[in-house]
Amino acid sequence: MKLINKGKTKDVYVLEDGNYLLKFKDDVTGENGVFDPGANTVGLTMEGAGNAALRLTTHFFKVLEGKGISTHFIETNLAESTMTVKQAELFGEGIEVICRYRAVGSFLRRYGKYVEEGQPLDGLVEITLKDDERNDPLITSDALQMLGILSEDEYRILKKLTLEICEVVKAELSQKGLELYDIKLEFGRLGKNREIALIDEISGGNMRAYKDGVYIEPLKLEKILLGE
Repeated sequence: MKLINKGKTKDVYVLEDGNYLLKFKDDVTGENGVFDPGANTVGLTMEGAGNAALRLTTHFFKVLEGKGISTHFIETNLAESTMTVKQAELFGEGIEVICRYRAVGSFLRRYGKYVEEGQPLDGLVEITLKDDERNDPLITSDALQMLGILSEDEYRILKKLTLEICEVVKAELSQKGLELYDIKLEFGRLGKNREIALIDEISGGNMRAYKDGVYIEPLKLEKILLGE
């Protein structure tokens, strides 16, 4: 296999059959040693974070595929902290889709003049460009289409999928007495028909979950959800 991308929280390899191998690491995003799923820098290293992220991702991808929602998932090797996935075409050089149920993080920093911390949001969908140099800027649907990153139909599908996926995740958390505040997803196009599918991961490292108003850090979240 060949290393094609050394990421902040995962390394990506291409396999001989054309599929990709994701190697999960113990690094998590944040700033000044504080975890932040919306940050675009590695903030700290948490022992076991990579394996916990992989376990949760595997769980959620299997749940979603059971509901007929497409992902790039093929199989997981927990002993190696790796996941084999289908090759996906990115939108542009990559986009991130954020779904917000409460005002925290960067949303609160941007719009604090109009909202209070923790104020309920009705599944608000935002899209940012993966661009570390420009601090992952927000982008509108009109701009996405005008720049040729995705079409109007693709945006509609992307938003619909995001809300469907996030409602599934929200319901899974609710069963354990947890509340989903926000979550960051990634999508790509699969195969010759360029079907839009969920890629990357769904884990404590890309969401904020709370229990009785108290934030639950990624390693604890995995233990609560999977009970192992």
